[in-house]
Amino acid sequence: MTSTLSNVTHNEIKIFTCNANSELAKSIAKELGLSLAASDVGQFSDGETYVKIQEIVRGIDCFIIQPTPYPVNDNLMELLITIDALRRASAGRITAVIPYYGYARQDRKTRARDPISARLVADLIQAAGADRVLTMDLHCSQIQGFFTMPVDHMLGSPLLVKYYREKFKDSLKDIVIVSPDIGSVKRTRTFAGKLDVPMAVIDKRRPEDNVSEVMHIIGDIKGKTVILVDDMIDTAGTICNAANALKEKGANEVYACCTHPVLSGPAIERIQKSEIIELVVLDTISLPEEKSIDKIKQLSVAKILASAIYNIHYNESVSILFN
Repeated sequence: MTSTLSNVTHNEIKIFTCNANSELAKSIAKELGLSLAASDVGQFSDGETYVKIQEIVRGIDCFIIQPTPYPVNDNLMELLITIDALRRASAGRITAVIPYYGYARQDRKTRARDPISARLVADLIQAAGADRVLTMDLHCSQIQGFFTMPVDHMLGSPLLVKYYREKFKDSLKDIVIVSPDIGSVKRTRTFAGKLDVPMAVIDKRRPEDNVSEVMHIIGDIKGKTVILVDDMIDTAGTICNAANALKEKGANEVYACCTHPVLSGPAIERIQKSEIIELVVLDTISLPEEKSIDKIKQLSVAKILASAIYNIHYNESVSILFN
């Protein structure tokens, strides 16, 4: 990020937030030298969402910061209604900034008569009136193709790579990056390549949803410090089973990281009891106090997203920010 980010003015860009992660929105606005635009997002007594835009937005480049974690449907409706409110107020351009894209795991039909909910969400965002989407580490990058509008897909891995390069700068030769399943191999290979360290893969089968069983470890991890890499951690069954299996197979220490800390159900309890020494996550999803345990360290994506917003506004390249 360059110092020129603070040169933008409130008359050029307005940053709005809903309720899913207002702290991240404040940090993004601060990086741009702005304050959040005034709006009120809440619920009527019957549970319906209401949005009140309290500033003039005619002709203004508007960005709405709203990930869609739990409660997913409430957060999604807040985003859609805010987009609609800005469109009806004649905003110049509306960009939906969705650090965590809910329903991303439902991106294809795995069984007969399955919905493709990720596509439905994309259709809803477009129908509401968004002109552009800015997101981060989609569970499946092909989701970008569900939109007919421009989609800027940012990566969280540079933050994590930088963190581990500094943390293990004197002992990188002892590090192995591990993929918790076959589906994460490409992500893990890229991560390992940036650190210039070897990788390993855990081959597992999943007997039912949110239940995983480790089957085999492919690669040399004995006596090594291993780092498990994933895009999101939900109930933490996969990552914790993987960590415990790695320790049993001779790993020296086990660390883990992900972009999106969904951490639902028994996740926190599992992480506490697991062999994971430290779990590094990004703040695409806000962590409430009960999930902010000592084992979890959170890094901010505010600078990445603020830089992307700046470049989008001034029609500059966003891809140069990937590194």
